[in-house]
Amino acid sequence: MSDSFFEIREQCTLLKVHATTKASKNAITGVRNGALMISVTAVPENGKANEAIIKILSKSLKCAKSKIELVSGATNRNKLFQIDGIFDLNKLVDEKV
Repeated sequence: MSDSFFEIREQCTLLKVHATTKASKNAITGVRNGALMISVTAVPENGKANEAIIKILSKSLKCAKSKIELVSGATNRNKLFQIDGIFDLNKLVDEKV
């Protein structure tokens, strides 16, 4: 992937995320070091934080949670998600931050 936090490939969007767990609120907080920063109130146990991130992305992108898949980083702060469909995520960051 390039320096951007997302990349469009064959009818899907790949998204790099840096997660912060046990935060005070669920939010997209910006972009840093080539990753979308997402804070969630969930704890990093049994996939709860990953589920919370998918819920935030689903709501923000107005797409079904089933279209968002965690590709790598299930137990790491740095994650890679694949989203079915093509999305310009720059607009998402501009609106939220």
